[in-house]
Amino acid sequence: MKSQRGDVVLVLFPNSDLRTAKRRPVLVLQRDQLAGGLPQTIVAMVSSNLARRGHPSRIFVACNSPAGSAAGLRLDSVIMTDNLATVLDDEVDFLLGRLADMKTVDAALKHTLSLD
Repeated sequence: MKSQRGDVVLVLFPNSDLRTAKRRPVLVLQRDQLAGGLPQTIVAMVSSNLARRGHPSRIFVACNSPAGSAAGLRLDSVIMTDNLATVLDDEVDFLLGRLADMKTVDAALKHTLSLD
């Protein structure tokens, strides 16, 4: 499945030990048609652990908000732009939904990557 920037998809996301992984939703960050020659996509972890919210690199999305509903989130969630991974395109299980407004995500990424 070829995903687009802003898609919320389900993947096997690697833990930081790189030995284990957990199936979870992620937000596709990579620009559309990057044409990098690699069949992979850059994503941000989505967590339902609300203790992780409140950091400038993270965006809270309520599941019952218009954005949460459109993204297909079943639980209140935190998009973590400080927890990124590159996943093979073939490892994307399916599309949950889409986050249409990426402005807050872009601001969080700028903070994470010190691009301000």
